[in-house]
Amino acid sequence: MNFEKIREVLEGEAKFRFKQVYQTIFIDLISSWDENTTLPKKIREELQEECPLEIKAEVFNSKKSDTIKALLELDDKEKIETVLIRHKDGRNTVCVSTQVGCALGCKFCATGKMGFKRDLSVGEIIIQVLFFARFLKKNFEKKNRVTNVVYMGMGEPFLNYDNVIESIKKLNDKDLFNIGARHISVSTCGIVEGINKFSQEKMQINLAISLHASNNELRSEIMPINNKYSLEDILEAVERYVDKNNRQVMFEYLMIKDVNDSEYHAKELAEKLNHPLYMVNLIRYNPVGGFKPSTPQKIKKFKNILMRAGVKVSERHTFGQDIKAACGQLKTSQEK
Repeated sequence: MNFEKIREVLEGEAKFRFKQVYQTIFIDLISSWDENTTLPKKIREELQEECPLEIKAEVFNSKKSDTIKALLELDDKEKIETVLIRHKDGRNTVCVSTQVGCALGCKFCATGKMGFKRDLSVGEIIIQVLFFARFLKKNFEKKNRVTNVVYMGMGEPFLNYDNVIESIKKLNDKDLFNIGARHISVSTCGIVEGINKFSQEKMQINLAISLHASNNELRSEIMPINNKYSLEDILEAVERYVDKNNRQVMFEYLMIKDVNDSEYHAKELAEKLNHPLYMVNLIRYNPVGGFKPSTPQKIKKFKNILMRAGVKVSERHTFGQDIKAACGQLKTSQEK
């Protein structure tokens, strides 16, 4: 999905041609220009040559939940993973990647163990949503559509900031995907400059912080990025964001057995996040090697400590663990 190429092909054409092209891609969800009946044959042939609509992907279906993972192959043969979660209330959430690999090296994350290869373009981010929009249309009743997008896949979104924001604008565009800004969430490990820039955006996009530790010593041990951006720096940036936007911020916290799940950690976390617009989302760790998930009893106790301290807290249920599609499990090699 090369938007620049599309513009080049349509250069000199009437403006309404652009609207026709985008409608056939994002509303009609065609997968070949031959399916288009509104464009002249010459333009269709040129678009087919320069901007093919095929998305190469291998699909993995979870047997334990309504979760589907796709391994997408890009033009340069690099691969990324993206995930669709179908909720019982009718929502369809796509978890998108923003980079091939990741440079941050978090100890609990499969993507971090890959290392960093490159950023994704705007089009490469968009095709992940487009792939599952087509998938829903083909495999389920027509009313099914992508309703939510979370930037929580492979990579750190704020290290590919401009392409991420531009892709969000296209997802939000009423003439394209028309996904409401409040249904789009971006998760960062705490890139302070990115949070500061995000504070200035006009769209009401949701912000999430991957925290996973209650103090700097522990966070630096499992998330090396903390050596550059301390908890204090991150929380100051988040406070500026909240002061400017008056919007709730989600703090994601993986529950890792005997690492960050003690009563002491819960109390320490409660002191830092006791704010009316902060919410903690507890996530049972999905094994990728090296650590084990906290027990349900430990998670319940941790949650109760936060709640008694007045901290708003939720608990995310695991989806797609059996196909390595759950939080922290995305990478580009598949074990058959």
